[in-house]
Amino acid sequence: MLIGMNMLNRREALKLGSAALGAAVVSSAGEAAALPVERSPEVARWEIFHYTVRGPAEGNPFVDVELKAAFRQGHREVEVTGFYDGAGVYMVRFMPDTVGEWSFTTRSNVKELDGRSGTFRVVEAKPGVHGPVRVANTHHFAYEDGTPYFPFGTTSYAWVHQSEALQEETLHTLKGAPFNKIRMCVFPKHYEYNHNEPPFYPFPHTGAKPGDADWKNDFTRFNPEFFEHIEHRLADLQALNIEADLILFHPYDRWGYQSMPADVDDRYLRYVLARFSAFRNVWWSMANEYDLMKAKRTSDFDRLFHIVEMEDPYAHLRSIHYSVVAYDYSRPWVTHGCMQSAKFDVATLYLADWRKPVLFDEVQYEGNLNKRWGNLSGDEMTRRFWLGVINGCYVTHGETLLDADSEMSENTTPTLWWSHGGTLKGTSPAQIAFLRRLVEESAKSSGGVVVRAGLEADAKPYYLNATAYEQDKKTARTILYFFDDHAPIWYEFPLPAGTFKAEYIDPMEMTITPVGGTHTGKATIRLSGKPFRGMRFTAV
Repeated sequence: MLIGMNMLNRREALKLGSAALGAAVVSSAGEAAALPVERSPEVARWEIFHYTVRGPAEGNPFVDVELKAAFRQGHREVEVTGFYDGAGVYMVRFMPDTVGEWSFTTRSNVKELDGRSGTFRVVEAKPGVHGPVRVANTHHFAYEDGTPYFPFGTTSYAWVHQSEALQEETLHTLKGAPFNKIRMCVFPKHYEYNHNEPPFYPFPHTGAKPGDADWKNDFTRFNPEFFEHIEHRLADLQALNIEADLILFHPYDRWGYQSMPADVDDRYLRYVLARFSAFRNVWWSMANEYDLMKAKRTSDFDRLFHIVEMEDPYAHLRSIHYSVVAYDYSRPWVTHGCMQSAKFDVATLYLADWRKPVLFDEVQYEGNLNKRWGNLSGDEMTRRFWLGVINGCYVTHGETLLDADSEMSENTTPTLWWSHGGTLKGTSPAQIAFLRRLVEESAKSSGGVVVRAGLEADAKPYYLNATAYEQDKKTARTILYFFDDHAPIWYEFPLPAGTFKAEYIDPMEMTITPVGGTHTGKATIRLSGKPFRGMRFTAV
């Protein structure tokens, strides 16, 4: 029989009621292999089909039980790994990418879970849903349906490990912020200004608190409540059209997670992939500052990358973040560069060498901390976004603003957006929103002209500029200039073929001022003589 919603415990009911989950089929362990479904349930394209079945709870199902499901449409087959969710409940999640009839059959080393089958129907995607983000046009991104995607990200490492009230405040802030990607950790974080305990731990443990003599993790089992909590936050972000750049490992730890044995790393990673990969808004960041994790070698991260390649049936984006020693981003299993740097002058070399998108994911933070990395002005953060974009790349924001009356100690835990979320206090988010608008406008097609997504940097600029082209890769539609700290009173712009209208841009005041007439060839235009200004040319 099918178990109705009223028969599920609260935790299961929350899962099935989540906005991120599409259809759900739930069966009991004693049924025949073929599910007696009266009609095929429906799920929208790129939502989650969710199959739950009861099985053995004795022993250690996290280690002993294997569960996979083969999803089929016509001659196509996609294999998905299931997971144990505790209390005798097993789950398989699937994100269908094609409309039509699908069927599935389970495979397991446990009789009760093996050979179960069912069918479901996939209907057109919901309005505004475009699928997972993919690499597009070599250096840029688009959703799976071809809609351009420009990452304007932020960083809030441990926001999902704060109080429920603070998490809700973070989501409320994100709803009105310009950011469509967020860097966030799966494991909790211990670092300067970060000393609170998370509400949930990923593994069962003994002992009252980390550091106690009797504190010990049981790395052979998982705490499903920890992972389910993150799933609900992934669903919340998905509802806001925000990509979750999930950091899988990091060195800032007092719980024992950064130095787990290799077999535990692998098992944890497979469990995360089984639970999270069906969310269309997931990216995988193998580590934050991987080179500071002294218990692991680069070859260990190579191995972990390969596990992600094999276990993620949806091929979500994959990268890794460093502190000092950069990973080799030319490796085929890496989809994009993830830089801790503000060396934008070499960005075009990265693009040419790796032939992949490059994200400057940590360019320091708008803030007022005692640390050099945490006290940029808001205007400087905005300047770095412009430098990244004008060099054909993308930049991620962060904020570390202490209140004026905060204690002068790193051993406190004030609410800082960079780690805890909460409310944004800086000036750069509004300026970043202005830049995002300009970039997204560059990709808009009109009058039958299809624009190729992404701004391509001028390889040998006199003043920095980047161009959005038509699909022929030759005809310019939008040209964006940024003069940075130069302050010319006039300039003769070498325009490409075509006729353009011109607009004067003030990135800090967020203003656009039209320049009269139209412009062709070498266009001489009077400027303000002030630094940090820009120009936009749009084909007429």
